[in-house]
Amino acid sequence: MKATRNRSHEARPRPERDARPEQEREPQHQPKRQLVRREGPLPAERLPLILEVAPSDDYALLDSGDGRKLEQYGPYRIVRPEGQAIWRPALPDREWGRADAIFTGNTDEEGMGRWQFPRNPLGETWPMKHDGIDYLGRFTSFRHVGVFPEQGSHWDHMAALIENARRPVKVLNLFGYTGLASLVAARAGAEVTHVDASKKAIGWARENQEVARLTNKPIRWIVEDAMKFAEREERRGSRYDIILFDPPAYGRGPKGEVWQLFEHLPALADICRSILTPKPLAVVLTAYSIRASFFAIHALMRDTFAGMGGAVESGELIIREKSAGRALSTSLFSRWVAR
Repeated sequence: MKATRNRSHEARPRPERDARPEQEREPQHQPKRQLVRREGPLPAERLPLILEVAPSDDYALLDSGDGRKLEQYGPYRIVRPEGQAIWRPALPDREWGRADAIFTGNTDEEGMGRWQFPRNPLGETWPMKHDGIDYLGRFTSFRHVGVFPEQGSHWDHMAALIENARRPVKVLNLFGYTGLASLVAARAGAEVTHVDASKKAIGWARENQEVARLTNKPIRWIVEDAMKFAEREERRGSRYDIILFDPPAYGRGPKGEVWQLFEHLPALADICRSILTPKPLAVVLTAYSIRASFFAIHALMRDTFAGMGGAVESGELIIREKSAGRALSTSLFSRWVAR
């Protein structure tokens, strides 16, 4: 999955699709942080910025339409729901009929979740690659396969920052899920701290590190609430050069704590600023399934990083379709970059 060059476009309709189910997202605790608006000039801005992932040998959006998408993940063709694909498919039915796995919403008797395998029975995991990094795809019961290809644009950008820094770089990956961003950062030469509240996700991420033959790289895998971890790092005086965070729109903690993105995101963003090194490189926020324009998180990030210079770039992540060249929007993002 190799991202194409960044391109600015006109504003597009906001995406509202689910990227990861609540059961796989990280519940957070309500922060009690008292926020004060930062002083100083706002960072420069670049928007709208559309970050595009094009078809490749690793991953391709083959076609989409009628509320579905046909994807190629390594050796497998996969059909999954896609609410934003309100147009008609470009490929004929026979091409869709060649799918190896179809997410249907029905649970089968073998306990494989909501997948059907019309050609041959498939195992739970299969080998995948991203830009030369091996990892495992997995058929989950929530239609996801353990990777979000549209994030490739962010990964390429992050790797370039790490390689061009020509100094030790520390990366914090909050809500890190199955670890592809952490593996990309580690391969580029960074020391990585990967945080996710799900033991299952951390186990999968560790497995991916072994499959990728990157066990010699410095990655800390931490099972913890992302907000609690960030707060503790602030108290400890721990600092990072790059921070990635992809919080859920909504979540519940183990003791019934409620996370609401619009209510609690400002505090998390503020903490992220506080745990940056004196010479930081970037902070990247991705937001899925929210009823808002990217202008909302863009304004938040500019306010949060007031007085620090640099620029805030905001817009959407999209995947370019192979069949008809249509763009499928997947998420909103906003990132502060020092230069």
